[in-house]
Amino acid sequence: MPDLFGNYNSMGKIVIVPEEYEHQSNLEPKDVLEEEKEKPDFSLFYVFSMVMAIIFLFKLTDLQVVQSAKYQYLAEGNRIRSRDIFAPRGIIYDRNGQVLAQNIASFNLEIYPADLPKEKESRQEIYKKIEDTSKINTPDIKERIEKEGLFSIEPIILKENLSRDEALYLKVKYHDVMGVEVAYRPSRQYQTTPGLSHFLGYIGKISEKELVEKPTYQMNSWLGKTGLEFIYEDILKGTNGKKQMEVDSKGYIQRVLADLPPKSGNNIYLGLDLDLQKETAFALEEMIKQLNVKNAVAIAMDPRDGSILTMVSLPSYDNNIFTQGLNPEEYQKLLNDPSKPLINRAIAGVYPAGSTVKPFIASAALQEKTISEKTTLDTSIGEIRIGEWVFPDWKRHGVTDVKKAIAESNDIFFYALGGGYEKIKGLGIERMDKYLQLFGFNKETGIDLNGEEEGLIPSPEWKKKVKKESWYLGDSYHLAIGQGDFLATPLELLNAIWAVANGGELLKPHLIKYESDQNGNIGKEFPKQIIRKDFIEGNNLRIVREGMRQTVTEGSARQLVDLPASVAGKTGTAQFDKSDRTHAWFIGFAPYENPEIAVVVLVEAGGEGHTAAVPVARKMFEKYFSKTSNSNKQD
Repeated sequence: MPDLFGNYNSMGKIVIVPEEYEHQSNLEPKDVLEEEKEKPDFSLFYVFSMVMAIIFLFKLTDLQVVQSAKYQYLAEGNRIRSRDIFAPRGIIYDRNGQVLAQNIASFNLEIYPADLPKEKESRQEIYKKIEDTSKINTPDIKERIEKEGLFSIEPIILKENLSRDEALYLKVKYHDVMGVEVAYRPSRQYQTTPGLSHFLGYIGKISEKELVEKPTYQMNSWLGKTGLEFIYEDILKGTNGKKQMEVDSKGYIQRVLADLPPKSGNNIYLGLDLDLQKETAFALEEMIKQLNVKNAVAIAMDPRDGSILTMVSLPSYDNNIFTQGLNPEEYQKLLNDPSKPLINRAIAGVYPAGSTVKPFIASAALQEKTISEKTTLDTSIGEIRIGEWVFPDWKRHGVTDVKKAIAESNDIFFYALGGGYEKIKGLGIERMDKYLQLFGFNKETGIDLNGEEEGLIPSPEWKKKVKKESWYLGDSYHLAIGQGDFLATPLELLNAIWAVANGGELLKPHLIKYESDQNGNIGKEFPKQIIRKDFIEGNNLRIVREGMRQTVTEGSARQLVDLPASVAGKTGTAQFDKSDRTHAWFIGFAPYENPEIAVVVLVEAGGEGHTAAVPVARKMFEKYFSKTSNSNKQD
């Protein structure tokens, strides 16, 4: 035994001899070694097997323990379907609780790709049934579904805005068809009074860009696109509900597992008076029809808090067409309409203001002590000549003070205020620009609407840059009477006249007054916001207001003298397009002693302010004070 188990080979290694070779005592050690070399080595296989077993065990643990929740969720997804229940939007009311925008029932024919049969032939049968009952081509259905993918749980809308009768008919037809549903969707309906569409706006389907910006929305969501619907989207939109349903292997609903009801959006109440809006729209439509023109604007606001009472821009459009699925051809027709009905001229139209700018130039001259209440100027000459240039007036006014100059719209007096003449030194362009900016011109008012434009106050720097020309005295003369390159929006003009009416507060105009929940509980309120105040002394504004009152009692707005409330105002006739055509303007407020309403009226190419704009303003004042009178009687 020692010889067999204790021998060393020539390399110094022990050679182990198996028992079956014990009887072969004549074997040499090298023979035993060679015999051993011929046997296969399984050690690498054992190591490999061990590694694979460890990997398998690790993966099994990961799947069944670490990621068990994830895969359980995926498994549940094969039998549980979630459906969004769209929340109704908040209602938009006027100040008296009259509905301006509300929700109505709407129905869509929808298909859920993930719930369709897995067999191609079965799906084809469903497509064919849809084609037969809904007149939608099978290839179109198939293309839309396969584009989204057969595993998509998002609904594809095949047909929108079904009538109630059609919805009931299709509900019966598809009650046992996998993946096809007639779904209820709250839709928007707007009051059709002209002018409302421009500030109410409308809702539309979410775009791909908006979906990226608003990840909490779904592919089939609707949201505010313009106007108040856009500005107050977060208040109006509400919170969608969810319904979870268990389905069988074929996609049929077995039971409802959870039902989370939607939460309606909050309502918003405006400062707007719908009855005044209707009267204003009617008066404007009658005037442009009478004058055979197309475009006009009228706005009324409360100078005590800056809330808008009415806003009409003509021509208008019906925003209901956007909630009913406006096709591209119809939309293009609206865009190409030469009268531009989609533009809200109240905030986006810029015009020469004509003589409506004179109250602000007078305020600046009084504040800078360029003139006083008692300063007079003989304007009997009817024109000013500077070299070869002539600056005319529309009539000979005689000896005039600032109040009479406002009342009679005396151009010569205001030429003198702007650029100087005889004993009046004039403000000069720098000071005119300064005060016009203080009154809010050349800047957006900040109203709660999108799409607002700003006017233009020309300056020597602007003229040099844009026109490559120097500033002349004649430019100052033109600016002082609201001509030349000076431009303003109707809202800018009205915003400025507030500051005269209310004693020197320039306010930020706003449409919304407050929001409330569905139970009527008032939430956020939107009080008046003062942009600036006290930039004109109260006594100087009194002088200007008295001049505007004389416009009504003795001047170009005498049509307003017999109204139930005293009115102060200023007419304007502004040339444009280097032609003889003129825009007709009126700005004013009432009661003169304690203003409650300020108005601006513009009739594009309407001629003179007293013939085209003042009659519209009269109807606005009449309607407003008839309502307040009735309200006082009821109280």
